[in-house]
Amino acid sequence: MDNPPDIVVKALDYAGQARAIGLSWATSPAAWSQFALLAVAWLLSLVIARRFGPRLSRLIGPKDGARGSIAAARRFALRFLPLLLPLLAYGLTAVGEAITRSLVGSGAVIAFGKRVFLLLAARSFARDILRDPFLRLLGRYVLIPVAALYALGLLAPVMAWLEAQTVELGNIRFSLAALIRGLIAGRLLFWLGSWSNRQSADYIKAQEELRPATRELAVKAAEVVIFGAAFLLLLNIMGIDLTTVAVLGGALGVGIGLGLQQIAANFISGIILLVEGQTTVGDYVELDGGEKGTIVRMTARACVLETFDGKWIAVPNEHFITTRVVNYSDQGSANRYEVPFSVSYDTDINKVPGIITAAVEALPFILKAPDGPDVELKGFGESGIDFAVEYWVSGIDDGRNKYASEVLFTIWNVLKAEGIDIPYPHRVVELRGGLPA
Repeated sequence: MDNPPDIVVKALDYAGQARAIGLSWATSPAAWSQFALLAVAWLLSLVIARRFGPRLSRLIGPKDGARGSIAAARRFALRFLPLLLPLLAYGLTAVGEAITRSLVGSGAVIAFGKRVFLLLAARSFARDILRDPFLRLLGRYVLIPVAALYALGLLAPVMAWLEAQTVELGNIRFSLAALIRGLIAGRLLFWLGSWSNRQSADYIKAQEELRPATRELAVKAAEVVIFGAAFLLLLNIMGIDLTTVAVLGGALGVGIGLGLQQIAANFISGIILLVEGQTTVGDYVELDGGEKGTIVRMTARACVLETFDGKWIAVPNEHFITTRVVNYSDQGSANRYEVPFSVSYDTDINKVPGIITAAVEALPFILKAPDGPDVELKGFGESGIDFAVEYWVSGIDDGRNKYASEVLFTIWNVLKAEGIDIPYPHRVVELRGGLPA
C-alpha cells in the first residue's frame, strides 16, 4: 500500500517490535526462568487462595440475619474476595521481579506477567464485583481495555496520540483524550452525584425535628451543591479554562431575560415557598383556578398535587405566590364542616338541638376541641324548618374520609327513632271557580 495512514504505520511498527521481543524471549534462558517464576507464582497463589479463601470468607462475612452498618460493611468487603487470586499472583510476581533483577539484571518477562495479572484483576473486578449496570458497563468497556493496553505496554503511546488530536469549539480547545476523559468522568461523576443526592435526601428527610419546608429546602440545596461541584470538577478534568464559562453564563443570562422568565420566576417562587414554609409537602390546598389536592412533591419548577381520585396535578410555583391559596393544612389537622337537614312544621323544634348534638357527639371521629357539635336553626323553608349541624374533625372530608355521610346517616336514624318527620317538597294547589263539569 502506497502512503498508508500514520496509524497503520505505527501499528505495523508495534507488531514488528512485538515479534522481535517474542523471538528474543523464546531464545533467552533468562526469559525461560522468568516464565517459570510466573508459573510458580500463579500456582502458589492458586493454592493459597483455595486453602485460605473459605476461611477468609467466614472471617469477614457477618452472621446470618445480621443487620446494621457493620454487617453491611462486612458484606461489602466480602464481595472483593474474587480479587484474592490475581492480587496474590501480582504480589508474588512483584517479589520475583525484584529478586530476578537483583540476580540477572533483567526482568522484562516477569514485569509483563505482573501486568497480565493486573489485567486479570481488572477483569475479575468488572465481572464479579461491580453490580450496578452503569459501573459494569464502564468496567467492561473502559477499565478492561485500559488494563489490556497497559499490559501490552501500549497505554502511553495511545494516550500520547489521543493528546495530539485536538478539538476546537470557538475559543474552547481541548484534546481528544480530554474529550474521552470528560465523557467517562462526566458519566461517572453524575452517576456518583445522583447516588450522593439520593443518600443525602434520605438522610435529611429522616430528620423529623426539622420542619418539612426546611427539609425540602435542605434537599434542594444539597442537590444544587452536589451537581454544581460535579460540573466544575468535570470542566477541570477536561482541561477547560473556567474563565471561558463566562461566555456561557452571559448567553444563559440573555436567555433568561428573553425567553425563560417563567422558569426563573417559578424557580425563585419555589425557593420563597420553601423558605417561608407556609405551604409544604403534606398540606391540602385549593387554588383560585380550582386545583385542589395534597402536595406530594415540591420541585424547582412546580408543586405536584395529588387529588383524592388519584390524579397528579403539576401547579407552577408562581401560582402559589401570585394567586389566593386556601391551605387546609395537613390531613391530620382539625377542620370544621357543616351538614344541613330539615324537619317538618309539626315538630317541637326546641327538642331538635339536644337530640342531634348528643347523637353526633357520640361518633368516634367528632372532636370536642376546639369546639363540640353545634346545631343551629337556619330558617323556615317552604317545606320544613331548616337546621344545620357544625362539627370539627381531624382531616379532610373527602377521599377515604366520609364524615358528612356518616353524620347524615346518624341524623336520619335519630330523627326516625324520635318520631320526627323529615319533610319532602310539597305544594298546596287552590282551585277557584269550582271543578269543571
